[in-house]
Amino acid sequence: MMNKQTVLAFFREKIKRPIAFKEMVRLLEISRSEARALKTVLRTMLRDGDIVLTRKGLYIPAEDTNLVTGYFEAHRDGYGFVISEKPGQRDIFIPARATLGAMDNDRVIARVENRQKRDGGILRILERAHTRIVGRLDITKTASFVRPKSRAIPFDLYVPPKDRGGAKDGDTVVAEIINFPADKRPPAGRVINIIEKPEDPASEIEAIVDEFSIPRRFPKGVSEEAKIIYTAKGDIREIEERRKDLTALSTVTIDGERAKDFDDAVSIKLTEHGYRLWVHIADVGFYVPWDSAIDLEARKRGTSIYFPDRVTPMLPKELSEDLCSLRPKIERLAFTVEMDFDRNGGRLNSRFYPSIIKSDERMTYTSVRKILIDNDVREREKYDYLLSDFELMGELCGVLRGKRFERGSLDFDLPEPEVLLDLTGRPEAIIRAERNFAHMIIEEFMIAANEAVAEHLSELGSPCLYRIHEEPDPMKIEDIIRVIKPIVKIKKIQKPKDFSELLKNIKGRPEEEIISYMVLRSLKQARYSPVNVGHFGLASECYTHFTSPIRRYPDLVVHRILRETLRMRHLPQSRAGELERLLPDIAFGSSRMERLADKAEKEVVDAMRVWFMKDRVGEEFEGKVVNITPYGLKVRLKEFYVTGFLHVSYMTDDFYEFNERTMSLYGKNTKRSYSIGKELTVRIDKVDMEERAIVLGI
Repeated sequence: MMNKQTVLAFFREKIKRPIAFKEMVRLLEISRSEARALKTVLRTMLRDGDIVLTRKGLYIPAEDTNLVTGYFEAHRDGYGFVISEKPGQRDIFIPARATLGAMDNDRVIARVENRQKRDGGILRILERAHTRIVGRLDITKTASFVRPKSRAIPFDLYVPPKDRGGAKDGDTVVAEIINFPADKRPPAGRVINIIEKPEDPASEIEAIVDEFSIPRRFPKGVSEEAKIIYTAKGDIREIEERRKDLTALSTVTIDGERAKDFDDAVSIKLTEHGYRLWVHIADVGFYVPWDSAIDLEARKRGTSIYFPDRVTPMLPKELSEDLCSLRPKIERLAFTVEMDFDRNGGRLNSRFYPSIIKSDERMTYTSVRKILIDNDVREREKYDYLLSDFELMGELCGVLRGKRFERGSLDFDLPEPEVLLDLTGRPEAIIRAERNFAHMIIEEFMIAANEAVAEHLSELGSPCLYRIHEEPDPMKIEDIIRVIKPIVKIKKIQKPKDFSELLKNIKGRPEEEIISYMVLRSLKQARYSPVNVGHFGLASECYTHFTSPIRRYPDLVVHRILRETLRMRHLPQSRAGELERLLPDIAFGSSRMERLADKAEKEVVDAMRVWFMKDRVGEEFEGKVVNITPYGLKVRLKEFYVTGFLHVSYMTDDFYEFNERTMSLYGKNTKRSYSIGKELTVRIDKVDMEERAIVLGI
């Protein structure tokens, strides 16, 4: 059978040099029809970057050359980095002159020019991440161009007069790219939509949805399939006989107040050896089979995206908010991970099986905090029949958390903003999002379940989609040490435990937040991969995502693989090979969509900040310095969780110099010094709605 594995095995075992197609056919001793199949496979492998065709028409595996396949991470100044798809490889620096017109998140092949410096150039763009861009239309006497809003897009888009779509000079537009930049051809496009200037926060979010090409609705075929599944749901007790009935087990969901899709529920009991924990996950895989219309759309979306006023779900609402959601007092199909732990948090065993559950209560993080931390009498009386369960959960959480930190897991307790909207959809407050002990309980239980599933599939030798977090680049570690050494006593940083120790040492200090952000930025971004290299941040040797199949596509994939292994223990070779061919593309696509969702969510929060502050120009607020650059101070207001920038040119009482060693701005004449954590009074001088920036003065 001709497939990618056959070709790679041929290169690995039989021949280790560039080879012509005819010689390959001869050495493989294949028929004419098999040769045609081989040509198709080679064409696909060329497209995917697995092999390379030399100028002499010879084939060679990409891994045997200086070529690296990965995604391009663009910087606003034109340069960027290629992040290799193959785990364990260092990033490749791509100077602005060598990007070949690649845009942020494009899948590319790059050549490493200098192994020591790890820099190079992009040779080929395999897959474009963007087919549309949002920007300002500039019309001159000679031509018209769309100037992209995103600084990560390194070119302007030429728009012929006939393709302006009625847009005028200065309009913000959505343009479809017709021609991507090439050596002798400039990029060109056509205007497909004119974005009206946002008149309120809701229309601003609509503009961001356009900017990131986020789908507003499901295709007709997907919606119809969802309705059919929902209508034909029937009695779940008749659906599948081989399910464990856990409806008598005390079970709760714990989520945020505004959550509508409940992926997970938990149950707990005390045993003679320690604790027994059940983590029940919505059995989405039962309702959504491989390659169905819903599945292909979910694969394309990759993840649900959460904004303050809406959710763009990965699955239709019939499934995400109803049929699959583990709502209280209703029997639901689940996939359960049952684990036994000893008194010290060591996992003794784990079991996996389809189940039927009934959640007793839809709990919130706030409610559980009141029960366990505040000892709120009213809340404890309301849920008195579950008190022992909650106390046991808190006890196990403390044990698991302690054990995780002991092995070197990192704890970035970084504050996040939460936007509160009024009834008209306008931001009425921006506060620091609460992360309390109840959040930690669910976090620990989900980590435990994810590790148990990953280890089980790894031990079976089954294909799997791992959640990996590679070790940081040594050069980036050196940069961090140089900056923070004067602030915190620090030795060498290499192992996860070293980072964990550093974060522990800065706990509660004024510099905690900025150093935590610096450490976080030095680490590689977690991603999905069919190759397991462990999870550095969690100090976990084997990790996956299993616990959120309603809102993350990789979790749904892992559910299906686990279900197949439970049915037949070891997957047939043909099925394993099929999954091995499929998983790299799913891993790449899911990682890309996760990055896009994160950027879109951040952009919306930034937009809500400026809408919230736009009528407060001229007002003064107490604030605290949270970061310092040579250009000025980043200040967070005390009254609201809003950050603005105070440029040195606005600090008119003196000439200020930046001291990198002490991370401070120092006044030459007044000797006044600004360091991280310093409190000061600032004035809102300007709110730039277009740049989504708040400019401060003193």
